[in-house]
Amino acid sequence: MRSIAIIGWLALASAFGQTARTEGRDWTLPSNLTVKQTGPQTWRFTCDYYNLDTKGHLLKRDRYSALYTRGLAGDTVRWNDVTLASNTDGSEKFPPAQKREFMEGFSYPQESYKEALKADFFRGFPAMAMQERNFVWDTLMIESFGQLELEHLKLNAPYHVPDSADVEMQGLGSFHHKDLQLIWTGISKRNGQECAVVDYQAFFNQVAFSNPVLSLIGRSHYWGQIWVSLATKRIEYATLYEDVLGELKVQSLEKPMTVNVFRIGTFEPVGK
Repeated sequence: MRSIAIIGWLALASAFGQTARTEGRDWTLPSNLTVKQTGPQTWRFTCDYYNLDTKGHLLKRDRYSALYTRGLAGDTVRWNDVTLASNTDGSEKFPPAQKREFMEGFSYPQESYKEALKADFFRGFPAMAMQERNFVWDTLMIESFGQLELEHLKLNAPYHVPDSADVEMQGLGSFHHKDLQLIWTGISKRNGQECAVVDYQAFFNQVAFSNPVLSLIGRSHYWGQIWVSLATKRIEYATLYEDVLGELKVQSLEKPMTVNVFRIGTFEPVGK
């Protein structure tokens, strides 16, 4: 009985302490916050692609990694050290990663994100290099959700992103959002920075992709979290999860096949 009473007292004390700590906080996000960055800063983006059959058996695991730097001269961004390593057992043991030379030094103005869906944006990229294109699109998404949309968010209130339904990738396909939502869920700390934690989610989306070799029609669910510094508005950490299920048609095969790809990504500053 004594131990139960102590546990109950500790829980009550913790609750009162938490109330005291949060009392007086203004639970609104600053509306005039701008990104503060005095020079180049680099993030590492790592994304694991799990290729599965319809029964959940792993067929292959691909680990893509890249360095993304923004704040360069002329307000440009650059990609370096993009690599790929694969295994078939799902473990953390990978052979030496192979560099994706075609993306080394890939650079563009920070403000050209609107151009990233045009056919000629990825000059020199192989037609099958969708994972490498995803690095660019996913980073633009994370920065948009965490920085451009931050002022629209209210605590624990879903924000339905307007004009997000149809995304046309010229020469590659399309992505149709059913309902893209952002939710500011609280305050946390990353890398010594007080951060707004933003959840994002988009379920039951339709995806269509094609190139001269293959085509895919299916659905996508994706979600994750973003930590945005309240002092600098820089991204201190982000996660990405996506589950894609669809029918794949390959020119060299007579019958289409069902494919399931699940991916897990992390985006974090280097050197912190």
